[in-house]
Amino acid sequence: MSINRVVLIGRLTRDPELRTTSTGKNVVEFSIAVNKRIKPQEGADADFFRIKAWGQTADYVNNYISKGRLVGVDGRLETRKWTDQNGANRETIEIVADNVNALDRPREEGGAPATSGGGRAAAPPSDEYDPFADE
Repeated sequence: MSINRVVLIGRLTRDPELRTTSTGKNVVEFSIAVNKRIKPQEGADADFFRIKAWGQTADYVNNYISKGRLVGVDGRLETRKWTDQNGANRETIEIVADNVNALDRPREEGGAPATSGGGRAAAPPSDEYDPFADE
């Protein structure tokens, strides 16, 4: 028996790129930065991962997630080998996402929280929400 499972939480480093294969399947590619638990004295304090998602997951990412958003990714590692334009053999490891979930709310241009339907403000962040407060 073997297990190949990856669960990551990080922020998108760029907007997702959607494309459609010759067989008509949607695929989206994006990268996330995951902060390291212990910050190194030198170098980056985050690891960067390439993510690929297919089908409905690709459509969700393309429609609702953009650069800077905090996401949870559940998927598997996959290696890919190819020969580049100069004839050199190349290999990469990427995560093929089965599920991608937005873990924060999108922000409007001015930095204010986005509003939900009807012009009402979105619910306050969970750390500010008091379910027992008078409305």
